[in-house]
Amino acid sequence: MTQPKFAPILEADEVRDVLRLPPPPPWTPHRPADFRPSPHQAHRPNTGVPGPDQGYALALAQRFQGRLRLSDEEHAEDVLAAAVAIGLRRAALYGRAPISGDVALALNLFGYLDEAPAELMAARERYLGGAAHDYWQRRDVSEAVPEATLRLKPEDVRAGLAADPGCWRVLAGLSG
Repeated sequence: MTQPKFAPILEADEVRDVLRLPPPPPWTPHRPADFRPSPHQAHRPNTGVPGPDQGYALALAQRFQGRLRLSDEEHAEDVLAAAVAIGLRRAALYGRAPISGDVALALNLFGYLDEAPAELMAARERYLGGAAHDYWQRRDVSEAVPEATLRLKPEDVRAGLAADPGCWRVLAGLSG
């Protein structure tokens, strides 16, 4: 309700014009976390793949800790670190945050959720040993896995290894 003209009012209490702000400038990504590579951009080896909410993959990996089938020479932290690196690359490939299936694919790929052949167990000990303490080793492991493998479902990887135990070399990118 407005105040009548005859009522005394202090100058500080008078109604003033509203301060008009200019419209904000258009937003552009300028912080490192805002970076989204274009689909056409060439990917360089060992540069990583940005994706949203990547820290969640660490929590997902811990859920698999009790289900891992490790040899005496293997350590769960090495296995999970490598699985997180592969899972993050798979999640970023789809442009989304990591899910349980990303980590499961990596663990199925190296036979950590089922019985693995002796040849695969020996190779994974050499290939993934110490991965928890070596960033570049994790990058190399995740970069070696072909994109075609990353696009498979975890169940398909598990079924493929059950049907042909030797196909892990091709699936993991170690055939060469």
